[in-house]
Amino acid sequence: MHVIKGWYDEITQVLENELPLVPGTRARLHFVVHKHLVTLMQEGSGMCRLVLSEGRTVDDEFASLLVELKRRYTAPLMNVLAAAQRAGEIRPSAPLSLLRGMVYGSMEHVLWDYVANGNKPDIDATAEQLTSMLWAAFMPVQPSAEKLAQFHLAVADALRRLDTPG
Repeated sequence: MHVIKGWYDEITQVLENELPLVPGTRARLHFVVHKHLVTLMQEGSGMCRLVLSEGRTVDDEFASLLVELKRRYTAPLMNVLAAAQRAGEIRPSAPLSLLRGMVYGSMEHVLWDYVANGNKPDIDATAEQLTSMLWAAFMPVQPSAEKLAQFHLAVADALRRLDTPG
């Protein structure tokens, strides 16, 4: 537990110190994604395997410690996302916990492929691809685009009703 705590303290401090120096919300998202992938893959799959599997522990004391460590580790990103919501840069109605899950969950799938199958991705390219995908999902829906989507659904429904014998 002491080793895991020390490791989380170290990587969290890097985020807390360096993330505020990155200009712009999208760039900060990319920084977090890139840093997370680099951190978990830089020492081989052993540390990555440990970090991914340790979150599934049933030991109450260890699980409580992990919740606290992960909360602190993800707090810098959560602060960025909260500020971006207040500024209207990302969807204001999306729960922050869901956005956090989208960020870390998408990376977890990449990391599990690395651990389970030895498929180490190009970290720079993967970080950019994930950031682009996440950023597109986080962007506020434009009112005109939403109205167009509703119109498209209404037309499709009307055509379906016309084609239905009755």
